[in-house]
Amino acid sequence: MARSWLTATSTSQVQAILLPQPPEQLGLQSKSHSRVGLKSSTKQKTTIFSTLASEKSLSDCKKEQQWKPSMYSSITPVCFPSPLIEKPIDKESMPQTPPFSAMFDSSGYNRNLYQSAEDSCGGLYYHDNNLLSGSLEALIQHLVPNVDYYPDRTYIFTFLLSSRLFMHPYELMAKVCHLCVEHQRLSDPDSDKNQMRKIAPKILQLLTEWTETFPYDFRDERMMRNLKDLAHRIASGEETYRKNVQQMMQCLIRKLAALSQYEEVLAKISSTSTDRLTVLKTKPQSIQRDIITVCNDPYTLAQQLTHIELERLNYIGPEEFVQAFVQKDPLDNDKSCYSERKKTRNLEAYVEWFNRLSYLVATEICMPVKKKHRARMIEYFIDVARECFNIGNFNSLMAIISGMNMSPVSRLKKTWAKVKTAKFDILEHQMDPSSNFYNYRTALRGAAQRSLTAHSSREKIVIPFFSLLIKDIYFLNEGCANRLPNGHVNFEKFWELAKQVSEFMTWKQVECPFERDRKILQYLLTVPVFSEDALYLASYESEGPENHIEKDRWKSLRSSLLGRV
Repeated sequence: MARSWLTATSTSQVQAILLPQPPEQLGLQSKSHSRVGLKSSTKQKTTIFSTLASEKSLSDCKKEQQWKPSMYSSITPVCFPSPLIEKPIDKESMPQTPPFSAMFDSSGYNRNLYQSAEDSCGGLYYHDNNLLSGSLEALIQHLVPNVDYYPDRTYIFTFLLSSRLFMHPYELMAKVCHLCVEHQRLSDPDSDKNQMRKIAPKILQLLTEWTETFPYDFRDERMMRNLKDLAHRIASGEETYRKNVQQMMQCLIRKLAALSQYEEVLAKISSTSTDRLTVLKTKPQSIQRDIITVCNDPYTLAQQLTHIELERLNYIGPEEFVQAFVQKDPLDNDKSCYSERKKTRNLEAYVEWFNRLSYLVATEICMPVKKKHRARMIEYFIDVARECFNIGNFNSLMAIISGMNMSPVSRLKKTWAKVKTAKFDILEHQMDPSSNFYNYRTALRGAAQRSLTAHSSREKIVIPFFSLLIKDIYFLNEGCANRLPNGHVNFEKFWELAKQVSEFMTWKQVECPFERDRKILQYLLTVPVFSEDALYLASYESEGPENHIEKDRWKSLRSSLLGRV
């Protein structure tokens, strides 16, 4: 297939993603989405939320609510260690807590689960046995187990997720350690050993829950120091505890090592893309390959896209959804803590992947010289998108649709006239943004239900349209205050937040059942893509400008990008 002589630009120039307070800077997709009813703009940078329908109210939000070996090891010589998927504590000695899929199947956190009588007061407010609010100190106390009480996993997850809006995780860990040591008399060598046997496994279980669900908190040396100190106190009791502590620490260290290696691989991929820009300028023949020559089967490409999606989802910590929109707590006088809490690197990497895929699709369509080849490429991506929908990979589906609806692609009227668009129209209908993406949300609920009753890994796959998930969480966060007028933490709000994030946690842990194809993955992750200006230039070269504005822009782009008049 012939290609135009235009050179590509590196992905790193396309994606400048930041995650500050307002959602409009969560850059997802650049401009121009006329075919899916998304408004185009040539001046204002489109954001992750501008691809969505009108903003939801909080009531709308309420109505709709292991680590694996990395595929990237096939691209770089990085070796990933084997995961340790073992519970470090004997289950028979511990309270049994439900898995993520069963955590939020009731209307709220029920205090009757694992609760002692005295926890029904002391700064916590309940209604119909559901915890609605409480002082921050009381909620911290409620997190710490004692001889007769262990918090259920629902409360642990919800509080650990939301508490970072009020304090650093290391500050919470320090308070937990203090309560465990002082209140449970772990510092007293003469304390009742029988009581120690009752409380030590519970404290260790709490630490295990924290390290397994929020491992990235422990990249902070202060967190790790407190963890080791408390774990040492527990391990000094009996040999069984020492083994459990050692197993917990090894599992945590493996997870953190895997994260560091993943970040190194992403950096290598980015640097490789940047270096290829220079190669392409000097060796135009290196861009003669296209996606169809690498993978001519749409179903196989959809499978490989699903590998990338699940890989990147797997590395997103649940806390990143909260940290993306963290605001300064009005009762917190420490101004320095705000910037430290905004750690969202894995979420950013996933947003960048959506951008890259959209631009890759547009690049592959705009590069061929011949109209029939461009039409063939459009039909190919329509088939890929359809297979993504069938798999349950809604994020890749939307990225493909977004790329096909960028203005440089949608303006190719002669090309689109040769395309059979019936299947594309069906896909657009499924992802129609009207009524707050009602059709998509219906399909997502269907996929989620299929996942719950799945008999195979293939049926368990649910990859949500990520920008919409972030938008839902953002407006849920913005729709209610973190604190009530009396200063209590609005725990009812954080219950709803945790419900949404916990569903994501279930989806991201699915093992991808498809076989990896290194060649295809390499292409998807590293091949250079056009910048937006280069896409417009390629589009004008393929099908000439239609008005004076387009003609002026064409001349300007030829001059700036090619040095031609």
